[in-house]
Amino acid sequence: MPSADGGEPHKGRGAVSNPEGRFEPVSREPVDDGWGDKDLPPPTLRTEVAADAARTAITWNDSPDLPFDRSVNPYRGCEHGCVYCYARPSHAYWDLSPGLDFESRILAKPQAPRLLEQELAHPDYACAPMALGTNTDPYQPIEKQYGITRGVLEVLSRSRHPVSIVTKSTLVERDLDLLGPMATAGLATVTISVTTFDRDLSRRLEPRAAAPNRRLRTIRNLREAGIPVGILVAPVVPVLTDSEIEMILEAVAEAGAGSAGYVLLRLPHEVEGLFREWLTTHYPMKADHVMSRLVDARDGRANDPEFGSRMTGTGAYAEMIGRRFNLACKRLGLTGHDFDLDTSLFTPPPPPSGTQLNLL
Repeated sequence: MPSADGGEPHKGRGAVSNPEGRFEPVSREPVDDGWGDKDLPPPTLRTEVAADAARTAITWNDSPDLPFDRSVNPYRGCEHGCVYCYARPSHAYWDLSPGLDFESRILAKPQAPRLLEQELAHPDYACAPMALGTNTDPYQPIEKQYGITRGVLEVLSRSRHPVSIVTKSTLVERDLDLLGPMATAGLATVTISVTTFDRDLSRRLEPRAAAPNRRLRTIRNLREAGIPVGILVAPVVPVLTDSEIEMILEAVAEAGAGSAGYVLLRLPHEVEGLFREWLTTHYPMKADHVMSRLVDARDGRANDPEFGSRMTGTGAYAEMIGRRFNLACKRLGLTGHDFDLDTSLFTPPPPPSGTQLNLL
């Protein structure tokens, strides 16, 4: 299907275009030079990975909307290509586009396990659950090659440090040998993100993520390994996915999920333009209806940045979504997410060689 500017969407990619980030001083506009290039399908867009020279592994936050205050993100950008991803605007800080660059030009942190071990060894470090998957998916496709998330989990496992993971990837099953024993000790939970069971919609909305039904099998496999599993219905997209809430919750409860949460679609910064373009390209007859419902639930905007309402929205439509979700969870025995993991087992790693030991 043609995109809004007359081109073709890139196969296997979520964003339709590659607009400049909000910090770039120039803008670019495609021009038809008469040679017919505009009518050709776009070339294959391959993923490029570069090293991120980050000097710390742990990211800290004090958001009242989040159940954790620390996280590790092994990658910047995400190959899953979810067009709605709230993390897309972060690519602008690196002079990269929140559009196609976000899903094809990934920054990896190969030093993250080593840096994390150093930070956990610091004498002032106080243990609390660590979150993985808060910005971009720690199990996105390139993790198969780079194994950074695996390295981070190995550090946490050796240190007996609690961890909560959010992912929409089946690759988390690779690490059952680490997560199983950690969960038995009260040190690990996994949350699987589910947006829709419509395969065609999923392929357009989150093109390189695991197929929806395959995520159900991952929930079963995690539960069989003794790992507490929750699900996140995220995002709830007005008109396109909101009718599936009860069906999703019923399916994941049957698969073994014990808890559930949801997030209403929000479109910060450049994500609004990218999502509008995606709607016009793939669902032109529904585009105005989707945005009208979203704006009604976001106090007249496409994004509500306010603490307390940014995750669930406000107004009659948002309240209806909340009631439906809560009633279905009550009927199915799904609780709210429990991140009350055991911190008493934490054993700090030994300090790096060359570090002066504390005097007794």
